[in-house]
Amino acid sequence: MDLIRNPFKAAIAAGQQQIGIWCTIPGSGHAEALAGCGFDWMLIDTEHTAVEMTTVQAMLQAAAPYLTHAAVRPGWNDAVEIKRLLDIGAQTLLIPYVQNAEEAARAVSAVRYAPQGMRGLAGITRATRYGLIENYATRASEEICLLLQVETAEALGNIEAIAAVDGVDGIFIGPADLAAIMGFPGNPGHPEVKAAILQAIRRIVAAGKPAGILSLDQEFLKEAVAAGTTFTAVDVDSAILLRGARALAKSWKA
Repeated sequence: MDLIRNPFKAAIAAGQQQIGIWCTIPGSGHAEALAGCGFDWMLIDTEHTAVEMTTVQAMLQAAAPYLTHAAVRPGWNDAVEIKRLLDIGAQTLLIPYVQNAEEAARAVSAVRYAPQGMRGLAGITRATRYGLIENYATRASEEICLLLQVETAEALGNIEAIAAVDGVDGIFIGPADLAAIMGFPGNPGHPEVKAAILQAIRRIVAAGKPAGILSLDQEFLKEAVAAGTTFTAVDVDSAILLRGARALAKSWKA
């Protein structure tokens, strides 16, 4: 069996806009339903949700037959967690809270086998299709897509250095934490935060890397795309559910 292709990695490297959705609700059925909605990619979030490792695997399996590519965000830039996510078949990872080139290099090392990295080697995993993919250990990095999340003032100052690290496939701006660090907690829509984000996107693109973002502000997302984002998450599943449910309750109780 040949190495499983990562269409998302190829698309953002070619500059093709990828529209995505955040997946925060645990469950294979939910992941399967989202995967059929027509998005280019979906992000299974384990950083700020109750999604556990076994659930991630079930969600990846449920989404696999669909054209929507399922990426995963671990809770931290942790080599053990990254190793396990890769072994269960995740091909695209978004690593949160990366602040400098050293931390970027640590993430790269975690997704690569020796001698280029420190990923532990296991031969019978979902990633290897349980041993059926020939030469997986020497070729895995070809289809692994590593996205790094910058969300602090220090990280913004180090965008060019982070982008220069070999093995980084894209850089994602985290609006919520950035807003808090800038002194506007809970207000990623503040004009100063928006201006900083748009400037960061332009710098990422100028540094030669695909830029990404998540926002629920549809008008601001248009600005982000115009500034150069290539992987753009346009909403969150739980937010969509709650908006619809609250609006329905309000309309009937009125």
